[in-house]
Amino acid sequence: MPPTTADNPSDHADNTPQRRREKKKLLAAAVRSLLQLRELGKMTSADVKAVARTLRVHERTVWRRLEKAQALGTADLPARPRFTITDDIRIKLAYHYGNIKAVHREMLHEADDEGDVPGLSTLHRAVKRDLPPGDLAGLREGIPAARAHDPHLRRPPTRRNEEWEGDHKQAPVLVWAQGRLVKPWVTWFCDCHTGMIMGWAVTPHYPHRASILAALRACILTDEVHGPAGGLPRRIRIDRGKDFLSRAVSEAMGVFSVQVDVLPPYTPHLKGSIENLNRAATSMFFSALPRYTRTQKLDARRRAGDKDPALTFEAFVDLFAQWVRTRNAQHRMQGSGDLTPLEVWLDDDTPLREPPLKDLNVFLLEEERSTRIIHGHGIRWQNRDYVAAWMTGRTGTPVRIRHQPHHPRTIEVFDAHTDQHLGSAHLADEASEEEIRAVYEARDERVRRLRRDLAEAKRRRRRRFQAVTQAEPARQAGTMTRTQAAAELASPRRSPAGDTEVPAGYMPRRVTPSTRWAIPQPADTQENPATP
Repeated sequence: MPPTTADNPSDHADNTPQRRREKKKLLAAAVRSLLQLRELGKMTSADVKAVARTLRVHERTVWRRLEKAQALGTADLPARPRFTITDDIRIKLAYHYGNIKAVHREMLHEADDEGDVPGLSTLHRAVKRDLPPGDLAGLREGIPAARAHDPHLRRPPTRRNEEWEGDHKQAPVLVWAQGRLVKPWVTWFCDCHTGMIMGWAVTPHYPHRASILAALRACILTDEVHGPAGGLPRRIRIDRGKDFLSRAVSEAMGVFSVQVDVLPPYTPHLKGSIENLNRAATSMFFSALPRYTRTQKLDARRRAGDKDPALTFEAFVDLFAQWVRTRNAQHRMQGSGDLTPLEVWLDDDTPLREPPLKDLNVFLLEEERSTRIIHGHGIRWQNRDYVAAWMTGRTGTPVRIRHQPHHPRTIEVFDAHTDQHLGSAHLADEASEEEIRAVYEARDERVRRLRRDLAEAKRRRRRRFQAVTQAEPARQAGTMTRTQAAAELASPRRSPAGDTEVPAGYMPRRVTPSTRWAIPQPADTQENPATP
């Protein structure tokens, strides 16, 4: 007994949609070959039987396709008429944020005859067939979602220090800094060719110019603390952040002949190296720390690990520095021949362009334009005194000051005439941590009080309306009827407690009369005047 279709596993494979499509293509190619043989007068029935046996179709099927191809002049079957997505349907999809069922409902509402509207399943198949995933995502969520489906080309390989990319990254971790929980920010730069993290700086608040200057300084230096990678790059790609475009950074990079490429907004694919580094830091480092803010949710408000003790800011910076060193020295990259970033950096023999340290002190620090004098208490700047051991014997020397923005604890001092670097000076009278904490607590209390006042004012300003269950004008809560309003206006006004009855039409005297005024007397007083 021959095996049935259910018993033959190969027949199951032939019935899959992909196999049926392949069989149609093979049958069209076989029919074209048979047509060529027929034109040459060499086609026989044995050829037709061989095609049918190879493709596992009936012989009559091959003869029918051959006759149809002879009549149409082509072996390809004409496409069946089907429903396609038009520009009007694309607009409807954008209007309904990609909701296909809502589009179908609107089409039924607009159509005169329901027979002219395709079914919901047909519309789903047409959208899936005619619209690329990027177009459908763009109609649903916008252009950034559509760009996520676009392929991005790789840049050609370069040499070390040829291209850098920089960015800010807020760590999704809560750490203790000055008595409060904050999310620190990381400012860092990476080399696009080697994948090396060149330098970084961490701040417990939103980064500023000082963060970038400190990170650039760490990138360029090649000493025992910051090396061996370093030197000046040829080009830096950054986003359109106002911090990166500040005057201090532009001057620092411009003096060293470094080209700064400012990318258009919302184009993270144009600086893929630093974006990949941001994602790697989140998945490999931040997610393993306590008080990670993206842990699993336990309910609508709580997350796993919310009660865990948080790291201090110092401990976070120490762990982050260890992770950076480990990634540079031990993380192996498949795209670089399974080498680490440090190995790729050391294998590259491109010479480094290292500026002198005195140039870094000049151009990576902001300069105070006015000239200062070294006096008996040191250098007075911004109502603060700065002292150092090298100031001994230099009282009366005019100097210039360079400093990192928002870092007033240390300044660099240069001779005002020769621009020679004299040394660093430190803040003389620095407040203790308790005093600084007391100032912050006073500020926080003032902010809380202002928020309470504003919230109370907002509550009093709020107007409440009645709830409705059908379409009607909004009515304010506490509305009175006309009868209640008329009764309220007609009721006599009661005088305050303790007031006496006042006759109608009486106007009380508002000022004290003078002795020279003529005051009218009552009638009985005028008839019987009192004797003097």
